[in-house]
Amino acid sequence: MSGFREYVHHDGVGLAQLIRRKQISASEVLDAALACIERHNPTLNAIIHRMDGEARAAIARGLPDGPLSGVPYALKDLNLLYAGQPCRNGSRLFADFVPDHDSTLVERYRAAGLVILGKTNTPEFGLNMSTEPLAHGPTRNPWDPARSAGGSSGGAAAAVAAGMLPLAHATDGGGSIRVPAANCGLVGLKPTRMRNPMGPDVAEGLGGLAVGHCVSRSVRDTAVLLDLTHGPAVGDPYAAPPPVRPFSAEVGAPVGKLRIGLVTAAPGGTPLHADCVAAAEDAGHLCASLGHHVEPANIEVDVEALLKALWIIFGAAARNTIELRLGVLKRALRDDDVEPVTRDWAEMGSRSTTVEYAQSIQVIHATGRRLGRLMERFDALLSPTLSEPPFPLGTVDMTKGDARRYYDDLFARLPFTPLANVSGQPAMQLPLFWSRAGLPIGVQFTGRFGDEATLIRLASQIETARPWFDRHPPIFG
Repeated sequence: MSGFREYVHHDGVGLAQLIRRKQISASEVLDAALACIERHNPTLNAIIHRMDGEARAAIARGLPDGPLSGVPYALKDLNLLYAGQPCRNGSRLFADFVPDHDSTLVERYRAAGLVILGKTNTPEFGLNMSTEPLAHGPTRNPWDPARSAGGSSGGAAAAVAAGMLPLAHATDGGGSIRVPAANCGLVGLKPTRMRNPMGPDVAEGLGGLAVGHCVSRSVRDTAVLLDLTHGPAVGDPYAAPPPVRPFSAEVGAPVGKLRIGLVTAAPGGTPLHADCVAAAEDAGHLCASLGHHVEPANIEVDVEALLKALWIIFGAAARNTIELRLGVLKRALRDDDVEPVTRDWAEMGSRSTTVEYAQSIQVIHATGRRLGRLMERFDALLSPTLSEPPFPLGTVDMTKGDARRYYDDLFARLPFTPLANVSGQPAMQLPLFWSRAGLPIGVQFTGRFGDEATLIRLASQIETARPWFDRHPPIFG
């Protein structure tokens, strides 16, 4: 293996195979990753905390065996705890927060032999679809550094797209895995609700909206990692239905003829950019050419009620986060602790009543049931991931205007992704289309509740038919 240029030509599974065969050492792979980070991170600002020493120490102690053992990996710096390392949540309020224990998911990453080398950038509390926190500065898109890498897992996506890492941790409460994966030309699977554990400090995120997994360059990396992390932890209040067989066994498995609903109109009539519609239609033609039945479908939900419910749930969560931190610090909130939109949204959260919150949860559940009934007709829904291509940095700004105006602008750009968070269904972003300007345009496949298996089989078939692994941004390797 000749330096980091060879490193970027393998996915995580491929690197682990090289290490297992002793063709390369885990230390040499780590060196290659760090060299790539040194080259590109000053431009992209994807990784905001380095853990080189911890990564080298983990290798020196000896790594557990596994299909991703020895593979470099980074954690999104949002509510995922690594003992002794800062967790800043994209916020100045958490500048000095250093946890004394690991999150359950981190324990599973370590047990899998992943080499954790740092933390990736995220907007404050994950409240933006663009990663531009005042605490750490903006993350830039490797396809065009003037544009957003997406959010809230923007640092993770930029790092993977640039070749710094083969895959990286990401979380998703309204699209935060799929949005940056779409903006950066990656695979992004939001698993079924509670497929991966969120403990030990919380049982669920955002009332069940949020779940963690990764962004990657290959379908098999996404599937293999899910094998290594899924399943309930002790004390979890509920769990996703167990898979029939390993998710990795679905990669390359026969797909059969699926019934796919093609959605090209956004619920509530949100305008869609022509490139986003073209991307979905193109993917529909590809699926039909692979033998699947593709027919038009519409998503009909009460958008006004849903947006009101999400407004209250996110606001309450922001307020709770602030109050918990201030309780530890034993002081009042200062003007420079959080960004203006975060403060305004959290203040609204404190004004919402318990009845309004309960009503919001009911709206979420009712919307999920409606979407579940729609999925009785289809094996998967195909739609654009976003309403527009990657936009310039500064377009969605948490430092200006009031939270309500910001929120309305934010969700006008996210007409599809929050629906799978509401229903708990798995949804997978795939990089199948690029605009004439050379920007990646994402498409999303949404599956039935608990059925990541069908999505992985379909994505693997599509990846074989139209490979994307070797399509690189200008900043790469």
